[in-house]
Amino acid sequence: MTEMTESYSSKDEDDDSSDGENAQKLQSTSTGYQNIRLEQQVVSLSAESDDSDDPIPKERRFIENTAKQTEGATNEESDSGGPEEDVAEPITDGNMRIVASHYNELKETGRKERLQSRIVYMRNFNNWLKSQLIAEYLARIKAQQRIGDPMRVLDLCCGKGGDLLKWEKANITHLICTDIAEVSVDQCKKRYEEMQSRADKSKFATKFSAEFFACDATLVRLRERYKDKSLKLNLVSCQFAFHYSFESLTQAECMVRNAAECLQPGGYFIATIPDANEIMRRLRQSPNPRSIGNDIYKIDFVCDTDPPPLFGAKY
Repeated sequence: MTEMTESYSSKDEDDDSSDGENAQKLQSTSTGYQNIRLEQQVVSLSAESDDSDDPIPKERRFIENTAKQTEGATNEESDSGGPEEDVAEPITDGNMRIVASHYNELKETGRKERLQSRIVYMRNFNNWLKSQLIAEYLARIKAQQRIGDPMRVLDLCCGKGGDLLKWEKANITHLICTDIAEVSVDQCKKRYEEMQSRADKSKFATKFSAEFFACDATLVRLRERYKDKSLKLNLVSCQFAFHYSFESLTQAECMVRNAAECLQPGGYFIATIPDANEIMRRLRQSPNPRSIGNDIYKIDFVCDTDPPPLFGAKY
């Protein structure tokens, strides 16, 4: 199953420290936000037949084909009788190199500085929205589980670990954190270690195991980097970063494969992405055919916009 919640944001807005704060002011920030749910069964996650007469959405077909290719590749490896070969990690190139450099250079800011930001309420809204999304789907998963069953999560494009507290509150058992920015992964790991240290001193805090690594999820098969390559995941979460994979069809397919490959039956993939329709609507209404914005944000387009390309749309 897939859910994508569209909104304006970026992944560096993740911050659990503001969870629940300024809730009374969130309504004022909701203008321009749109929730669109695209839920579809993934073939690798269900036993239902593909012989239905009902038309299948293009989004589902895209994920199904990816899942089938993944299943075929996995079967070929297991049938060979030999050990799986290590996959060499490609060098991050193109726009993804720029993305990695941007997030590596971001300075760590304290809670006091974040509260003084001009967009603090938008950040709070984004964080609240993520909290609701994660809580909803973890609840669905737990409703299917037996007491004592493990809860394993992949935080895809984890950033600095802004959702770590959410995972702790959810009582998960294992977390995999990966991001294209090495500095962000290091900061995420440090946050996790500090959290676990506090848990050691508390009678009520929950502890969970975790693994961390930096790589480009649009080019690398993540399963080859897991400590346990046979691991089955209950939930995969990608917040404010999935759109980066649409630099090319190949990269988008790789990203979807990484999201779906290790999900066990009944698992979910949840993601938050920019609302492309809203961006293009604002561009159509803008007096400048190549730029939109205000005193808070600005988007300059360096690609064709009539119509924009499905992949590689630069702005």
